[in-house]
Amino acid sequence: QVQLVESGGGLVQAGGSLRLSCAASGRTFTTYNMGWFRQAPGKEREFVAAVSRSGVSTHYADSVKGRFTISRDNAKNTVYLQMNSLKPEDTAVYFCAANEGAPWTVVVSQKIRAFGSWGQGTQVTVSS
Repeated sequence: QVQLVESGGGLVQAGGSLRLSCAASGRTFTTYNMGWFRQAPGKEREFVAAVSRSGVSTHYADSVKGRFTISRDNAKNTVYLQMNSLKPEDTAVYFCAANEGAPWTVVVSQKIRAFGSWGQGTQVTVSS
């Protein structure tokens, strides 16, 4: 099973930017579609973005489209989430997750249900 470790969270003012990283180890990275999710206090974990195994295909939640960019570097076994124009409502714990080998259409349609391996999360706090 793949191990995932997130980093890059922190405190930022509204309108600012952060870049999250997720380092994967333990299995062949290109086997996995990768995703970012977030969970705010008192709320359910929600989908943020996903990227296909090759990095060619991406998918975003409407709430972050145009502000966040997901990417991956398969040579470094790392997936990134560039977050721009941050808002207080983006405050949450952000989780990296891996889906092993499902078709991209399944990842897009099932979102959180498609992901079986999870990191521990990194806190992002956006102040107003």
